[in-house]
Amino acid sequence: MVKTAWVFPGQGSQAIGMGSDLFARPAAQDRLQQAAQILGWSVPEICQSDDDKVSNTLYTQPCLYTVESLLVDELRQQGQQPDLVAGHSLGEYVALYAAGVFEFEAGLRLVQRRAELMSQASDGMMAALIGCDRDQLDQQLQERSDVVLANDNNAGQVVISGTPDGVNAVMAAIKSKRAIPLNVSGAFHSPMMADAAAAFQPLLDAVTFQSATVPVLSNVDPTPTVEGAVLKDRLIRQMTGSVRWREISLQLPDEGIERVVEVGPGKVLTGLIKRTCSGIALENVSSLADLAAE
Repeated sequence: MVKTAWVFPGQGSQAIGMGSDLFARPAAQDRLQQAAQILGWSVPEICQSDDDKVSNTLYTQPCLYTVESLLVDELRQQGQQPDLVAGHSLGEYVALYAAGVFEFEAGLRLVQRRAELMSQASDGMMAALIGCDRDQLDQQLQERSDVVLANDNNAGQVVISGTPDGVNAVMAAIKSKRAIPLNVSGAFHSPMMADAAAAFQPLLDAVTFQSATVPVLSNVDPTPTVEGAVLKDRLIRQMTGSVRWREISLQLPDEGIERVVEVGPGKVLTGLIKRTCSGIALENVSSLADLAAE
């Protein structure tokens, strides 16, 4: 058997119409009804709204979690099971669901609260740096206390997060092919999210984390574990900690992974892994048509 990892994208991979073919499946109806009761709105309606409501953080995260969970359920119905899982930021919640750490409902309630808190964050700024001088960036970050590395995606793509003055200063100080301010409400994955993380903690504390059925690589610590308590501790730190996706990618071949399936809309994660690791077969499952090809 080919050793396979499932990886789950986060915010930024959403698209109008995502999940449309899944929503019509009889097997999805109970799940979608359950989601509507928790959220107070319809995931299919938001995903298919032409005014791009799905890109509003308040809606994006619950919609991605629901769509990706439905894809997990379909893969399971086909008898498929990963040997390892990982998710990028919000995607880590789907990875934990896929690994049996918590049930769909518990995960959705966590994601709903996370989305509320992150959408309310009004301070701070984030920017993507493409093709930057990494040594120069590291030096800048060491010299400043108001900017951190939020997403270490691969050697050629990172995201910084912090105060607007700090982020703009770093963008101006280092060489990069492109520097792109991100359209987000706050400085996610930075210490500036400490208040949001503290508000999130009581709900997270109330959820029981089971031992994972397969190892999980977490954003803040990309070493594999199945221990529920460890996975919860890592998730607690995720809101203020960096997404260490480059290290997750490098860990895959070390764990003997030969095939990676990105479960969810878009091809962001397989693109990042392709630029970091050679020799791993990469696939994408975002629709029923993709599932039929599996």
